[in-house]
Amino acid sequence: MTKLELIKDFLAKDSPIAVAGVSRNPKKFGRQVFDKLLILNYQLFPINKFCNKIGNINCYPDVDALPSGIDKLLILTPKEFTDEIVERAHKKGIKKIWVQQMCDTDNTLKLADKLGLKLIVNECIFMFAEPKGIHRIHKTFKMIFGTLPK
Repeated sequence: MTKLELIKDFLAKDSPIAVAGVSRNPKKFGRQVFDKLLILNYQLFPINKFCNKIGNINCYPDVDALPSGIDKLLILTPKEFTDEIVERAHKKGIKKIWVQQMCDTDNTLKLADKLGLKLIVNECIFMFAEPKGIHRIHKTFKMIFGTLPK
């Protein structure tokens, strides 16, 4: 699969997405992504070990606590937590993982390859989930300069 095909598959609304790194603070990036995906009618399972709910949606303390049947995970955490989350996702049976731009480590891609996971890295989900404002401009520049995934 090409990177663009992986992105389209990940953003298809055919199955829920777990979101690691959702903040309680609506001004933080992790919460802004979560809120945008909610507006776009995605079924989401937020992960935050410090709270039980985000809005009126039950929150899970970690990947291990997620219900079965979730095959997509968006990682918005600081990079020092990413590889552990990827490993836990693999053990949970989650195969499609988007590691938000700048949240991956030097080892993340190697780890995903070793585990046989479909991983999206070095991309901002805001550019692909019906982008507006600065994210649409960023996407346009990537198209112009030929760096948008194909």
